[in-house]
Amino acid sequence: MIQSKHDLNKYLKEDAIALGIRENGLKSKLKQLIVPNHIWKFQKILRKVEYYKNCGSTGLKILLFLYYKIKFRNISIKLGFSIPENVFGPGLAIVHYGTIVVNNNARIGANCRIHACTNIGASGGSPKAPQIGDNVYIGPGAKIYGDINIGNNIAIGANATVFKSFEEPNIMIAGNPGKKIKEIDIKKIIKHI
Repeated sequence: MIQSKHDLNKYLKEDAIALGIRENGLKSKLKQLIVPNHIWKFQKILRKVEYYKNCGSTGLKILLFLYYKIKFRNISIKLGFSIPENVFGPGLAIVHYGTIVVNNNARIGANCRIHACTNIGASGGSPKAPQIGDNVYIGPGAKIYGDINIGNNIAIGANATVFKSFEEPNIMIAGNPGKKIKEIDIKKIIKHI
């Protein structure tokens, strides 16, 4: 969770690396102006909302929080994302536009790579949502729900339905219901770690 300006810069740097964004230099800034990367814009606004929400106790920071919150709402609707603040750790990579719904009680660690049509939520009226570790790949169409834990270095395949815990690291989960398919090296899927 972002607790300082240093944390904000760290999260933004790690998110940029995860997305393959290089923002230093005139060429990259000109490219962003002509052909903006809306996902990167979304992630920058998300991190600023988190920063001002967690650290904003003065008048100016409260106003900046409200400003970024409105921008965040608008870009979320435009891209089809329903992602609350303070859920994802640093190194987030949203790969495509499209529906992504995440419960505000979910917690996802560092270096999550997430695709479109994904749902991470609560189940059966319970407010408890998945707790997901570091270095997790979530394929398109995956549904992860309930009071479950997903360990570190796990890949969840496309259209998988996961409603039970998987603590064993370095595995792939797929199918409906989700089950361990094989052992994997997550560094072959999430290249920047």
